[in-house]
Amino acid sequence: MLSAVLKYIRFVDAMNYRIGRIVMYGIFVMMAILLWSSVSKTFFVPSLWTLEVAQFAMVAYYMLGGPYSIQMGSNVRMDLLYGEWDDRRKAQVDAMTVMFLIVYLIFLLWGGWESFQYSISYGGERSSSVWRPYLWPIKAIMLIGIFLMLLQAISEFFKDILRIRGHDMGKKI
Repeated sequence: MLSAVLKYIRFVDAMNYRIGRIVMYGIFVMMAILLWSSVSKTFFVPSLWTLEVAQFAMVAYYMLGGPYSIQMGSNVRMDLLYGEWDDRRKAQVDAMTVMFLIVYLIFLLWGGWESFQYSISYGGERSSSVWRPYLWPIKAIMLIGIFLMLLQAISEFFKDILRIRGHDMGKKI
């Protein structure tokens, strides 16, 4: 059982680490889109697509980078008491709080799936903007991001349980 859990942790952590490292360069994609938007509005005919594509890029950046952020411990914490606790106590509190995250992500995944199905089933849901792009591609990216975040949250839960049992999982970043 322990070897299966460790394999899961290694697989999910490696996958989300690689995806996160690639997706982090998405900030430059957004900057390029917004730069083009400014240049085209100043010197040429304004582009209809730039703001919405920048928003889609931001959603992809945020949703696909979320699991990497969880893995790296980049989430916000109230550190009034947490910083003074030993690693075992931190793991106990983290295990409890990550259970709430897992439940939340399950509901979010379910709602995202329903929204994605709706988007596909009615001839392709479109944005209400002038450009009117289809919304199913960004909803699919959101689903993938939520699913990866759920996998990472489960990995973090397993790591916390192993820390509570005394296994050396390294310092929580």
